[in-house]
Amino acid sequence: MDGHSDARPHTSLLLSLAAFVIVVAGMREAQALLVPFLLAGFIAIVAAPAMFHLCRRGLPAPLALVLVILGIFSAGMLLGVLVGGSLDDFSARLPEYQAKLKSQTTQLLQWLQGLGLPLPEQALGNLLDPARAMAMAAQGLSSLGSLLTNTFLILLTVVFILLEASSFPGKLRLILSDFDRSIVHFDRFTDNIKRYMAIKSATSLLTGAAIALWLWAVGLDYPLLWGVLAFLLNYVPNIGSIIAAVPAVLLALIQLGSGGALWCAAGFLLVNNLVGNVIEPRFMGRGLGLSSLVVFLSLVFWGWVLGSVGMFLSVPLTMTIKIALDSHERTRWLAVLLGPDPDDAEDRGGGTPTAAPPGMLKWLPGRAPGNPPDPER
Repeated sequence: MDGHSDARPHTSLLLSLAAFVIVVAGMREAQALLVPFLLAGFIAIVAAPAMFHLCRRGLPAPLALVLVILGIFSAGMLLGVLVGGSLDDFSARLPEYQAKLKSQTTQLLQWLQGLGLPLPEQALGNLLDPARAMAMAAQGLSSLGSLLTNTFLILLTVVFILLEASSFPGKLRLILSDFDRSIVHFDRFTDNIKRYMAIKSATSLLTGAAIALWLWAVGLDYPLLWGVLAFLLNYVPNIGSIIAAVPAVLLALIQLGSGGALWCAAGFLLVNNLVGNVIEPRFMGRGLGLSSLVVFLSLVFWGWVLGSVGMFLSVPLTMTIKIALDSHERTRWLAVLLGPDPDDAEDRGGGTPTAAPPGMLKWLPGRAPGNPPDPER
């Protein structure tokens, strides 16, 4: 009997690991279908407060929904207008840029050989290969356009999610026996996601605008294109700002020479350090509730599972998993492992809050917004 009892935890662990592998494999296979719905879910979470604010101001719910959807659609159209013409022109001239880069690589090889450092041309090309970096940038921006082909599906899903949002707490009340505790965890999830996405969007917009202005002042071609690229890749933690800088600096090397490339690199370094190390931490406050290692590993994992969109959503998705793990006693230890150093969290004023500010709670009948339920009850 004892032997069977000892085997149960190991069996449960193996079953959990097998289920995890099956779910991840299924997500990877269903990437084309899953990505639009994930994007729609996060867009709805960010857009819901605006719709409910309009409703509280006296607008009918259908009209508030139409205004929010028009705002989302207008933002997408503006992004398409900013990127479209520059992207087509850049893609058309890409072979010319690649040829110039290859010529400059050959000149660099000859200069190194003149210094007595013989390097095979093939080895140097494989080491640097700047043309491939520019091709990857064009391919990445083109994939954004292919994602926009799912705009109708994404917007339609957002509409239905927002229509159901106000009735969701009532459904949870009927389903869950520990409703008060569950709604606090759900409130924490939505509050953290909205807060992260709002701050990240504002700082990304600031980064993109500053980069575009800097490159325009330097005289680089397509400053709006590189500004939009910096805006989008700022959502990718750790490496996004580096990836955004590479094609612009390489183009500056072709168009403006080494001096212009240094000025462009200095602009990226200055803007990203100012925004990433000064402005963003000031408004992000307690931080993401995730360790730096987990943020990086989540970037790799979600990028592998969901492609480039997974890299953009890696932090919100991992925050969602952490909050879900934290809501159950048996998995809380995993949430602690995903979180930051406890000493650092205390210095910043605490990690993930134990109770959410009254967000969804104010939609519930018979509950005062200022009196959230006790999560331990």
